[in-house]
Amino acid sequence: MQTSLADDTRSVPATPSGFGDGSGDAARRAALRQMKIVATGMLILAAIIYFITRWLEHRDGAAVAGWVPYVGAASEAGMVGALADWFAVTALFKHPLGLPIPHTALIRKKKDDIGDQLGDFIDENFLTPSVIEGQVAKLQLPRRISTWLADPVNSPRVNEEAARLIGLFSEMLQDEDVEQFIMAAMKWAAEPQWGPPAGRVLEQLIEEDRLDPVIQMLCDRAHDWALNSQDLVDRVIDKDGPSWAPKFVNTLVGDRIYREMVDYTRKVRDHPDHDIRRAMNTFLVQFAWELQNDPATIAKVEEIKNEFIGRDEVNGAASTAWKAGKAVIEEMLNDPHSTLRTTLADAIIQMARRIRDDQPLQDKMNFWTVRVAKHVADNYSQEILAVITDTVRGWDADETSRKIELQVGRDLQFIRINGTVVGSIAGLVIYSLSVLAFH
Repeated sequence: MQTSLADDTRSVPATPSGFGDGSGDAARRAALRQMKIVATGMLILAAIIYFITRWLEHRDGAAVAGWVPYVGAASEAGMVGALADWFAVTALFKHPLGLPIPHTALIRKKKDDIGDQLGDFIDENFLTPSVIEGQVAKLQLPRRISTWLADPVNSPRVNEEAARLIGLFSEMLQDEDVEQFIMAAMKWAAEPQWGPPAGRVLEQLIEEDRLDPVIQMLCDRAHDWALNSQDLVDRVIDKDGPSWAPKFVNTLVGDRIYREMVDYTRKVRDHPDHDIRRAMNTFLVQFAWELQNDPATIAKVEEIKNEFIGRDEVNGAASTAWKAGKAVIEEMLNDPHSTLRTTLADAIIQMARRIRDDQPLQDKMNFWTVRVAKHVADNYSQEILAVITDTVRGWDADETSRKIELQVGRDLQFIRINGTVVGSIAGLVIYSLSVLAFH
């Protein structure tokens, strides 16, 4: 025979490869082995007592003590109860004694049915819209999550998890896909004409006086350049001035040019109504109109655009930009104190604090959460149940049986122990009643 009662005292098989081997499996395995030894030991003890009493009853010429039949009846019934419950518990997971007895090894044979029934049970008791809606509403997820995120004690964890999330997202993106996306975006942006929309934007900026700071900055930079141009002016005069001119004449000319440049750029910088600045404004207004209405200007912009987009350097910029950006991101993610990680973590904490302290916002988010959960229950419950049933169907029958035995087998051994004890008591009571009835 393939198995015997002694199998109960052997070590439980290692965790099946089809399941995760949890850290508590070793402890469960040891506890199951111990309880099997206890239950089997009680069966053996009942059998030993039974055979001793039978030997005492059948000795030649020896008087039998009055207590022997009572103990014999109790041990016999206890042995029967222990065997019956051993059979029942063993039949759940395998064939007792290796015999293909009908309706044994139930978990192994009924694995798929168990998965279907488990799915039906979850569908009827957990995934109904009313249950989901009520449970999600009671959870108050926005309040709980925001409170946890806003707690300063959890700040390092938030920092770490935010970095891990970005890193995971970065790993999911294939370099080729990102490059193709950037190139597609550039081609999409290049399809329409650039001139008219650029002209409209420029016109709007002029009307809102948004370009005045830019013009002022240019004037400031021009004046700064003029202040530092003395050496440049001297070199130009020396190089391009008349060779016959004396040195002091070149110096006087250079000083005059320098002073005039400094004075002129200062006037342009300090006077918003200076002719140069008005001319710049006039040019911008005219240029904005031409970008929208002048075919020659629009065509020129398109020519420049097409030349720019068609350059090999631009086409290769997508790959270069993504690889460089990805390297920078990975480097920053590895540094807990990097600007990226701290900024992202701070933003998450600030948002969590706002949600935590804003009860109307919490109520609104909780309402959204409930609606989403109800929508999932209404429309995707069967897909969720299919994951459960298909997963159970994909398990190996033997592995499933061994895994379930490892999880609940220890508690089931108490059935065997109780069967021995209750059987002994029942046998003693039945024998005692029969003695009272017939003697």
